[in-house]
Amino acid sequence: MKSFTYERVTSSAQAAAAVAGKPGAKFVAGGTNLLDLMKLQIETPAHLVDVNGIGLDTVEATSQGGLRIGALVRNSDLAAHPTVRRDYGVLSRALLAGASGQLRNMATTAGNLLQRTRCPYFYDTNMACNKRQPGSGCSAIGGYSRQLAVIGSSDACIATHPSDMAVAMRVLDATVETVRADGATRVIPIADFHRLPENTPHIETQLQPGELITSVTLPAPVGGTHVYRKVRDRASYAFALVSVAAIVQPGGSGRVAVGGVAHKPWRVEAAEADMPQGAKAVAARLFAGARPTPENAFKLPLAERTLAAALNQARS
Repeated sequence: MKSFTYERVTSSAQAAAAVAGKPGAKFVAGGTNLLDLMKLQIETPAHLVDVNGIGLDTVEATSQGGLRIGALVRNSDLAAHPTVRRDYGVLSRALLAGASGQLRNMATTAGNLLQRTRCPYFYDTNMACNKRQPGSGCSAIGGYSRQLAVIGSSDACIATHPSDMAVAMRVLDATVETVRADGATRVIPIADFHRLPENTPHIETQLQPGELITSVTLPAPVGGTHVYRKVRDRASYAFALVSVAAIVQPGGSGRVAVGGVAHKPWRVEAAEADMPQGAKAVAARLFAGARPTPENAFKLPLAERTLAAALNQARS
């Protein structure tokens, strides 16, 4: 066990200042990912700042007709919220497809967005991993890659992002609101929030040191039929091989985002113009430029079939 210090804070500004002012400090809320990584000494924070006492645990309507979801809203509460179930069904379904009931009771909205990859080489400290130790190499390239990325990867990393919730947030065009240590705030579109690996896979989001997520905002509902389909190796408590979040309008137009295939939730808006033509046309544009390995090339036809199932479910 690595020793660390701990403090509780009572405001978002105090939290941001506490982390920014101490090298190696981390925020902790539900801890469902961070504490596991600390046990394995993948994460070794020198200081933990407990943000559970700063509020940010409510879901409120916005003046634009959308919803502002506090960073500390638990996944179970968000999935069960009546407005989310009625107007943003894809989000409720994605949340319920993730982890287990016990974990959803602890996991937070912000923490879900920030959870780290489940690549087996990232979790094995005996193996080289550029995400865990920049410049050390990527053992997954040429190794066991069945669950890893088929698109958006690089020569430095082929990991995937594990969140179900983030895929739904992407198809809903959510925005992430933050505060920095100096009190400055900003709004980051979910499309830009997660980064592709390129040569710096250890830099996973656009957040700066000490920058705290305060909320995630959804725009006004777009209507249509909301579907979330997740394909995994077992029926529960497993991460997606492929997942599809789709919103389908009468006539067949709509939106689609895919999980389990890239370093971030994968959406190509230009491909959505082909939704009335069916899954094959959409998948061709979604996965243009894909670089699968021999072990995970099956994900490409699997994603097309999962998208076809989602579209058929919506149209029925």
